[in-house]
Amino acid sequence: MGFKESPIGKLNRMTDTKTKKLVELRAEAMLGGGEDRIKAQHDKGKMTARERLDILLDEGSFNEIGMFVRHRSHDFGLEDKRYLGDGVVTGYGLINGRKVFVYSQDFTVFGGSLAEAHAEKICKLIEMAGKVGAPVIGLNDSGGARIQEGIVSLAGYADIFLLNTMYSGVIPQISAIMGPCAGGAVYSPAITDFILMVKNLSYMFVTGPNVVKTVTHEEISSEELGGAATHAQKSGVSHFTSDNEVECLETLRELLSFIPQNNLEEPPRIECTDPIDRADAKLDTIIPERSEKPYDIKEVITAVVDDGNYFEVQSEYAKNISIGFSRLDGRSIGIVANQPAYLAGVLDCDSSIKAARFVRFCDAFNIPLLVFEDVPGFLPGTEQEWRGIIKHGAKLLYAFSEATVPKITVITRKAYGGAYDVMNSKHIRGDFNFAWPTAEIAVMGAKGATEIIFKKEINASDDPEAEELRLENDFKEKFANPYLAAERGYIDEIIIPHKTREKLISAFSILENKVDSNPRKKHGNIPL
Repeated sequence: MGFKESPIGKLNRMTDTKTKKLVELRAEAMLGGGEDRIKAQHDKGKMTARERLDILLDEGSFNEIGMFVRHRSHDFGLEDKRYLGDGVVTGYGLINGRKVFVYSQDFTVFGGSLAEAHAEKICKLIEMAGKVGAPVIGLNDSGGARIQEGIVSLAGYADIFLLNTMYSGVIPQISAIMGPCAGGAVYSPAITDFILMVKNLSYMFVTGPNVVKTVTHEEISSEELGGAATHAQKSGVSHFTSDNEVECLETLRELLSFIPQNNLEEPPRIECTDPIDRADAKLDTIIPERSEKPYDIKEVITAVVDDGNYFEVQSEYAKNISIGFSRLDGRSIGIVANQPAYLAGVLDCDSSIKAARFVRFCDAFNIPLLVFEDVPGFLPGTEQEWRGIIKHGAKLLYAFSEATVPKITVITRKAYGGAYDVMNSKHIRGDFNFAWPTAEIAVMGAKGATEIIFKKEINASDDPEAEELRLENDFKEKFANPYLAAERGYIDEIIIPHKTREKLISAFSILENKVDSNPRKKHGNIPL
């Protein structure tokens, strides 16, 4: 009489077999395109999709979604190459204990190319992030659309673009470019809030060097055309540039520490150990006696904010204005500051666009705005006029006017002409507008104003130079100060510079529960 297997034994054997299959499939998925392609990725100095997630996310927090997804194409021999995951790793995890959704393209599978199943995974992730109210992060490393799948690849991109747009201003969206990002692939990162790139490793362009050569006969490398340095310094497409992938991912983690999870939350607040009443005496002497002499506005910022920590955004682009995140008494704030050390801090096309988009991001995600103002006006010249300084300057004006978050301005020195209005003046709903005693608030500088107003008197004088100097000094004494603006209520208080930190913390605390709104409408028509 033979041995009869018990039902429990049979179930265990079946379970072991099924578990073994699961383990094998998981191991297959973890290898992506295989050992040889992983080695090729490493030989290029690049990490794999999963290695990047290990660094980006808190240890052990990643939960993968869609590991067993495969493409459904049967053309051009693809039926024999059905890799698990289809070239993108998707899932959720934690960054500094806070929820995030993330996708990481796998260059070892079809060069990370996007096609139907690949796109469906990304769309599913973005929609889930929107429902949960958590940031979505894309680690891009892709050769572009998967040509073998034709139109469904293009459709997949468009599906992603739509979701990027629908959730813009609802959840933070961040793109890290870890390799190639070309053609239609560039538009998803462009719609997201911030783009990070890695030197000599990542690049973005609509058309590559070969197409450029064919059409325009220009000889140019991928790095020159769309590398990290190009987009950081010339185009302004990129917001952060890192020396390597690890630094890039660590920068991304720090960026998220200033940002709320969604548009319904307040920005994160941390414990502050920097004394609220800390006074930095150097602020009392940082403004040069000669009004045309430069100084570094970032020295003012770091002297005022918590622990001197200023997380600058787009530091290499349009340097005449500085934008970034910081904290006051542990509260996250966004900073916009004219930079007198570069082009005298003048506003131009590039700086206006740079600051306007940052202001709109902060307003969308409830991040209070602090403005340090030292601006001589808008940059004159044919190049600026022909490039559209009128509409680009209007973007910054529109952004500040529209913003309903707490908004505070500190005028350190010059506030001339229309630029005074644009830089969060009282007239466009600045909540508190402070000025240092060194502030000069006028239509234009004393010299220019004197030459226009007193032209006849100067020309009629026996000593025109001496007369012009006398009249210029008279004008400075009367108008190149903050007191006339304070008389009108356009300046709320003239403050001693070393008291700036204490004053700002008090003001932001008062504004903590501020409620403001705009007229009911579908949306405004910002001058694009």
